[in-house]
Amino acid sequence: MSLLFDDNLSRRLPALLAVGLSHPGEVSMSRSRVRWFPCLLAAFLTSTAIAQEPPYDLVIRGGRVVDGTGNPWSRGDVAIRGDRIAAVGRVDRDAPARRTIDASGRVVAPGFIDAHCHSDWTLFEDGDAPSKIRQGVTTEILGEDRSGGPNRGKLPSKVVTVRGKPTGLASLGDYLDAVERSGVATNEASYVGLGNVWGSVMGESFDRPTPAQLDEMAGVLDRAMRDGALGLSTMLAAPQAMVSTTDDLVFLCRVVARHGGIYASHMRSEGLDVLDAVREAIAVGERAGVPVEITHLKIAEKTLWGRMGEIVALIDAARARGVDVQANVYPYTRGNNDLATIIPPWAHEGGREAMLARLKDPASRERMSREIRSGLPGWYNHYLAVGGDWSRMLLSANLGPKNERFEGLTMDAILKLRGEGKSPAPDPMDELFDFLVEEGGSIPTIYAHHTEEDMNLALRQPWCSVGSDGSALSIEGPLRRGHPHPRNFGTFPRILGVYVREKHLLTLEDAVRKMTSLNASKLGLRDRGTLRPGAFADVTVFDPARVIDRSTFEKPFAYGEGIETVVVNGRVALDRGSPTGERAGRALRRDR
Repeated sequence: MSLLFDDNLSRRLPALLAVGLSHPGEVSMSRSRVRWFPCLLAAFLTSTAIAQEPPYDLVIRGGRVVDGTGNPWSRGDVAIRGDRIAAVGRVDRDAPARRTIDASGRVVAPGFIDAHCHSDWTLFEDGDAPSKIRQGVTTEILGEDRSGGPNRGKLPSKVVTVRGKPTGLASLGDYLDAVERSGVATNEASYVGLGNVWGSVMGESFDRPTPAQLDEMAGVLDRAMRDGALGLSTMLAAPQAMVSTTDDLVFLCRVVARHGGIYASHMRSEGLDVLDAVREAIAVGERAGVPVEITHLKIAEKTLWGRMGEIVALIDAARARGVDVQANVYPYTRGNNDLATIIPPWAHEGGREAMLARLKDPASRERMSREIRSGLPGWYNHYLAVGGDWSRMLLSANLGPKNERFEGLTMDAILKLRGEGKSPAPDPMDELFDFLVEEGGSIPTIYAHHTEEDMNLALRQPWCSVGSDGSALSIEGPLRRGHPHPRNFGTFPRILGVYVREKHLLTLEDAVRKMTSLNASKLGLRDRGTLRPGAFADVTVFDPARVIDRSTFEKPFAYGEGIETVVVNGRVALDRGSPTGERAGRALRRDR
């Protein structure tokens, strides 16, 4: 049966249908005969729906569509209606659209999902998230070890200002609500941090929890999962977290498993014990029945450089026997931490004031100096990890007036300047302790502690995605401060410019997959990370010939180039490379 519509058919259909309803056997038309009334009815309903279909809000036309799945790119269009993608492929040129963007010569990809971020509090200072939007990031994952909530029990309460009103954050749900009400340019999802779960029950004590206290922690964790946490995140090299055992983590992760969440681990060691730390992360996943994400996988120990293949083999073997373990990396060979991490774990018990008192005590200083130089069993010692080389420690801090001349310098240069005119020459450890005391016990520092070859091998693995380990910062205003790591500004353009275009380490399609659908899949973010009809309209358009990072360790305050258009939930947040001020981001919660 064929149905040929003439120019007047749309006007004649209602009358023909009326005839058909009383004489359904046959309806005559000048140029066709329709013998089956149901077909005519379907055609009418379809034509009516088409006539009433609202226009697209945005059509991105003629780009190389890289849909996020890893499939080869194809030339096509992406049409958006409201906050969802309405069509991908060849969109009718005559289809009405409120706005059209010509993407000729550009790549159209899903918005990038940053698997590991620290923007938890900077978002309340500037919700435009400039350094993330300009990288093409549309979703951030927050909450490493210390999350926005819960902040109750033995943890001090937290208050933020939301639209001029002080807002308490007792729970993780309170935090996520506050983020969304404050207005943010990017979507935000969060783990619940072990530091919050543990601290709610134990406070600042380094004592082992009793069985009853572990049960209380499980209750805290359960409530956070019900609030929408993606899972449990740990920083096991932190002094208090070192008290936790593998059995503790398995016990808590069984709660996470009941909610369908994930276990994300900044492992117990990235140094001498890194292989054992990987084995522990795998064991937690295997015993608790929970997926594992290893945070910024690396070997940060000079004597073990070149052994990333052994870590890859451990993860591949676990996956072969059914353990869902994956990882993320950032594309740099230096990591950000704090000079205070050089201080042995016991000296941190009781909080910062207690540590400062020990830093001033001669007997404690002598013990700390000895242990920093020799190490302690089970402690990831940043000083030894870089071979005791002060030149591999670059300050990224905002310093007080007494020390601001040291901002952006390496510790070897600082120690030399601090020792000028002193006789005899001071012990570097004494200078370190004095420096920390003068700065209140915390000096953010960039450590050059792993290699390009190891990082590249990890990045190439099919289960390894991309996370910046950075924050939403800015090159101006309140979020321009200190001497930050360039990953805050350049992670995603660097992947595309250096590791795809220049080094050919990754194909374009696989790089986009590692920055989009792979993260969405492992984190349980439904309807994000791919370009397909029905998915949320998070889109990034970039110039593959021009995209590159510009932030460096020497001059970090520089945005990358080549990211041209960013769409978040259907609204344009970056237009021709300039932020629009749109804050269409949402707080994303794991389905409960």
